[in-house]
Amino acid sequence: MSTAGRRGAALRVQSKAESAEALDAAIGLAEMDIPEPGPDQAVIEVRAAGVNPSDVKAVMGAMPHAVWPRTPGRDYAGVVVAGPEPLLGRDVWGSGGELGIRRDGTHARYLVLPAAHVREKPGRITLTEAGAVGVPFITAAEGLREAGGVQPGDVALVLGANGKVGQAAIQIATAAGARVFGVERTAKPYRGHASAPLTMLAGDRDWAAELRDTTGGHGADVVFNTVGSPYFEAANRAMAVRGRQIFISTIERSVPFDIFAFYRGRHRFIGLDTLALDSGDCAGILDTLRPGFESGALRPFPVSDPNAYPLDRAADAYRAVLAGAPERVVLVT
Repeated sequence: MSTAGRRGAALRVQSKAESAEALDAAIGLAEMDIPEPGPDQAVIEVRAAGVNPSDVKAVMGAMPHAVWPRTPGRDYAGVVVAGPEPLLGRDVWGSGGELGIRRDGTHARYLVLPAAHVREKPGRITLTEAGAVGVPFITAAEGLREAGGVQPGDVALVLGANGKVGQAAIQIATAAGARVFGVERTAKPYRGHASAPLTMLAGDRDWAAELRDTTGGHGADVVFNTVGSPYFEAANRAMAVRGRQIFISTIERSVPFDIFAFYRGRHRFIGLDTLALDSGDCAGILDTLRPGFESGALRPFPVSDPNAYPLDRAADAYRAVLAGAPERVVLVT
């Protein structure tokens, strides 16, 4: 199928937005020509694209390697409309750390990618749900993989349990048979899916001591710290011998660090930056997640109608994410 002469709407950002109020002026909607795919490329008609905090930060100039002008967006789900015959008409999903940062991204009607980076979405989930999976599940899966994985019977601790990466990490860990604890700032119930019961701890109490007491002094074999510095010291106290702690974000860059406790505990720290994972890397990670979504052990984030924005309301969607929207926000085309 040729795309010659076809056009589609795309968000275009000429320069960074200085504030949330400036998003309307910074984000424009333009009609763009759809490139004819090369022999190893596919054209995807995007139906849904998640809006991640990193998408908003990039538009606001927080990513030093971002190029201008560009179309933002990392996650997508849609239908292949041009490219290799086996892919034509397929419902696909994906993400990429280069998308919307170093090249044009997914907040558009059409997206061109290397065909080798394109994956068919699980049949059990909708295109809108698939468009919201991307960054949170890829971050959770890759962080746990780099930490050596989660085994049945492991004690897993997720800090920022009700954030989207936290919820994805809890889904993966409970599906793997781990005993899972979550921490939120105050005593709040867990709001996502899990394959087994989990214990929620309040961040305004001594949750590290509570976890150790509950696990008979063992502590956490793996800690997924989605928050960073505010929980760093307590997380170290909660770690078991040979425990691993994963970091994806922080508030303060510098933290007190007890080297003696670190080496006596034989601990490991794992840093993860998913912007370094391109759409091919992310395709491989989604391949590992696909069986869980097909079986129902993993479930996509629900996307309610108020959180599904058309492209011409993208600035509203970005502001919702910037304000800390508790549910997944997507753009639909």
